[in-house]
Amino acid sequence: MTVGQFENRKLLVVGGTSGIGLEAARMVAEQGGSVVIVGNRVEKAEDARQQLSRVAGEGKVFALTADLHSAESVRSLMGKLGDEHDDIDMLVNTAGIFYPVSFLDHTEDDYDAFLSINRAFFFITQQITKSLMRRDKPGSIVNVTATAAKQAIETVPASSYSMAKIGLEAMTKHVAMELAKNGIRVNAVAPAIVETRIFERFIPGEELDSAMQEFHSLHPIGRNGTTEEVAETIVFLLSDKTSWVTGAVWDVDGGMMAGRMLAK
Repeated sequence: MTVGQFENRKLLVVGGTSGIGLEAARMVAEQGGSVVIVGNRVEKAEDARQQLSRVAGEGKVFALTADLHSAESVRSLMGKLGDEHDDIDMLVNTAGIFYPVSFLDHTEDDYDAFLSINRAFFFITQQITKSLMRRDKPGSIVNVTATAAKQAIETVPASSYSMAKIGLEAMTKHVAMELAKNGIRVNAVAPAIVETRIFERFIPGEELDSAMQEFHSLHPIGRNGTTEEVAETIVFLLSDKTSWVTGAVWDVDGGMMAGRMLAK
C-alpha cells in the first residue's frame, strides 16, 4: 500500500462542505490525511462527512458546524477545535458568500455579511497557529481570495466582497511574514470565475446557462474554471512540495489577471 503525502496529517477546511473546499478536503483524504470540515448546516456537513469517509475511511473525517457571521458561534467552534482537534497542522479558509450588489444599493447588513467572515478566518487561523507553535510543529495555511479583489468588472458589482477578499490577501502576506520563523507557511489562491452552485443563488434558472457561457469569454484561456482545478493548487500549496513558498497569492484564473478579454 502506498503511503500518501498527507499521512499522519490533519486538515481543517472552513467552508469544506461544498465547492472548492470539499474538493480540497477530498484530495487530502485520498492522499492519507485526516480532515475536519466546517459548514453552516448540520445536514449538509454530515452528507459531506459521509462522502469523504468513503474516501478516507471511518474515523478520519469529522464535521462541525458554525455560523461564521456570529462571533459567539465562532467562539464555540474554536472551543470544539481546541478540545477535539488540537492536532491540526493544515488549514484552508474558503468559506464565503457572493451576490452582486451595486455600491449605491449596499446596506450595512450586506457589508457585514461579506466582511464578518474575515473576522472568523482571522481568529480561527490565530488559534490553529498558536496550537502549532505550542507543539513546535510546522504547518501550512491556504486562504481563498478572488481575482475580484484586484480586477473590477463593470457588470459584476462586488465592492464589499472585494474589500473582504483583498483584506484576506493582506492578512495572508502579513501573517506569513510573522510566522515564517516558526515553519508555518501562509499562502493564498485567487480564482476567477469557477463553476459552482453559488451562481444559482442570484441568477434565475432560465438564465444560468447563458450567463455562464458569457463568463467564459472573460478568461483568456477561453473557459471558466472548475472546483477541481482550484483545489489541486490549494493541495499543492499545502504539501511539502511547496516548502519554500510562503506569503504568495497565486492567481488561478485562466489568465484573467494577465490580460482580461472583453466579453463577445
